[in-house]
Amino acid sequence: MKQIVAVLNQKGGVGKTTTTLNLGAYLAKMGNTVLVVDADPQGNATSGLGVDKTRLDVTLCDVLVSGIDMNSAVIQTSTKNVKLLPTDARLASTELDIADNTDRELKLKKALVGQDYDYVLIDCPPSLSLLTINALTASDLVLIPVQSEYYALEGLSQLLQVMQQVQRSHNPDLELLGVVMTMYDKRTALSQQVYDEVGKHFGDKLLNTIIPRNIRLAEAPSHGTPISEYDKWSKGARAYKNLAKEIHSRVQGGHK
Repeated sequence: MKQIVAVLNQKGGVGKTTTTLNLGAYLAKMGNTVLVVDADPQGNATSGLGVDKTRLDVTLCDVLVSGIDMNSAVIQTSTKNVKLLPTDARLASTELDIADNTDRELKLKKALVGQDYDYVLIDCPPSLSLLTINALTASDLVLIPVQSEYYALEGLSQLLQVMQQVQRSHNPDLELLGVVMTMYDKRTALSQQVYDEVGKHFGDKLLNTIIPRNIRLAEAPSHGTPISEYDKWSKGARAYKNLAKEIHSRVQGGHK
């Protein structure tokens, strides 16, 4: 059952790319084929998988702007069963390049047609931009990482409104897969308060797995590898392994 999942939060620094990469790695360890699409102009998912952004010949930018076959841009990563559609700095100007195209919201969806992966995970930019609209239009599901901090819920209502607009205009089957709490510090009362508040808003869409604040998770991207390979015994690794199991179970069970 192929699933395209947009990993999205318009706020930066909430663990969006960390979640994309490590969720992908553990879904792959479960035997699934995974494609990570780096749709963030910062290119952190690309470098986080050990790819040099300055040495790429073909990227997502070429796919969206020039209509180049996606397969010519996709590369195998060092993680088994995980492939990457990389990006570089040129993606920052892509929105301007495609703004006048009548199918500007459908570029990524068209590029993904015929791709045969169990999971496609799209690392979205931290903004509600045309790139984000492309990701939502192409996706079946949305996963929202939310940091365990005071302003966690700020902006989420706007994000959900954009999701609803995309449902009405381009993708009626788009569905919220879940909300995952990240950077949780069990030593603070604030983390638990934020978790409870998010639970009130999202009910059973709040995933049971909580991602802790963990230095090994923060270190792994600088080594160009997911936490599953950098330190599989760390708290962060165990959390993402559990998250992959929970998400796979929800997908198999119809997202409930």
